[in-house]
Amino acid sequence: MKVLLDTNVVLDLLLAREPFHQNALKLFEKIENGELNGYLCATTITTIDYLISKHVNKTKAEQSIGLLLDLFEIAPVTKEVLKEALRVQYSDFEDAVLCKSGKLAGVDAIVTRNGKDFKKAQLNIYSPSAFLR
Repeated sequence: MKVLLDTNVVLDLLLAREPFHQNALKLFEKIENGELNGYLCATTITTIDYLISKHVNKTKAEQSIGLLLDLFEIAPVTKEVLKEALRVQYSDFEDAVLCKSGKLAGVDAIVTRNGKDFKKAQLNIYSPSAFLR
């Protein structure tokens, strides 16, 4: 199964954010051992770099990006993805881009802690805990 992780789930693991860290860790383990095909939106990579650099340091950000690029496939952000994201009129453009990017990459589901932000998604949307059940 191809799953795209939302940026918040990735940050839960990288920043050890409680009480969400354990579910994020379990998802990463499933991807690492091949039970799931993990995807990230290209914008997640740039956001992770920015936030980890700002809140921790640049070295940690580079290490995190290296880990993510080794572990995940990247769902592309193309001109068409951006146009489609504008058309669906999500309240959060970043979420619309993530959703359309995942759809283009052929993912089966998005795992996010903000399911309400993906009401217009044409993909299955799960919270980390619901997905793990």
